[in-house]
Formats: sequence, C-alpha cells, structure tokens
Amino acid sequence: MAERIRFAVLTISDRSSRGERADESGPLLGRVVIEWGGEVVLSEILPDERAVIRAELERIADGGLADVVLTTGGTGFAPRDVTPEATKDVLDREAPGLAEAMRADSQKKTVTAILSRAAAGIRKATLIMNLPGSPRAARENLEVVLPALAHAVELLRGGVGDCGKP
Repeated sequence: MAERIRFAVLTISDRSSRGERADESGPLLGRVVIEWGGEVVLSEILPDERAVIRAELERIADGGLADVVLTTGGTGFAPRDVTPEATKDVLDREAPGLAEAMRADSQKKTVTAILSRAAAGIRKATLIMNLPGSPRAARENLEVVLPALAHAVELLRGGVGDCGKP
C-alpha cells in the first residue's frame, strides 16, 4: 500500500446521535482500520435519517475526503433502518460482491445474517460500504473485505492492475 488509505466511519443510530447510547461500533471499526494500516480521517454519529445520511455520503465522496466510507448500523428490517437506501441514492456504481461476501461469511456464524440489507458501491473515487450495527458483526464483516481494499482503492485512484493478483 503505497499511500495510506483514508477511512471515514459513520455510525448510523438515532439513540447514539442523541447521546442516549454509547457508540461502540464506530470506535471499534476505527481501531481495526488503524491496526490494518489505514487512517481514520473522519468519524461521526448520524441519526437514521435518509436525507442526512445521503448528504454526508455525498459531502465525503464529492469532496474527496476519504477513500473508503464505512457505515455501521441501519441495515436491518426495522422501519428506521434506511442506510442501504441512502447509500444506493448516492452511488454511481454498485459493488455487490463486497456485501455478498460479508453476508456469506456472517451466515456461517449466525442465521440472522441473511437479514442484512447492506449495500456497497462507488461514488466518484470513494468506496462506500454498509456494515452491521453490532460491534462484533461490524468487525467481522470489515475483516472479510479488508484483504481486497488496498487493490480496490488503488484502482479507484486510477491505478491499473491485474484483478487476479492481490
């Protein structure tokens, strides 16, 4: 990894955004990113509001503030879980293999993983990925895709490479 990969971590939670519950997933993901060799350039807590999530994803990607945006939370079946919809609203191109890989790995650990509606894709040169809200599941899902992220970011930065080689 020639240039450090810049990450933004967005926790999507009504309760955490109101200060009613501590955010555990966001800081945990930040630690995983740093241990992996990435840099956390932005960490925020947002309410489960489609327009708010969409606007922040646009601001980060359009401003080139991060190479990768990780969201945690809002991917389930609850009526306020709108993170995948907000994400899809802003994507130029979807990257379904990332979400599929995370669900497939998670299903080995818990049957309810198939209820995840997480999305992943690209806006401009920024990769956006939805992770579960549970700290354990968020970490496990991120660890599934981390081995592919350096190559993905290299390609998004304009590098040309053989996709068959990690």
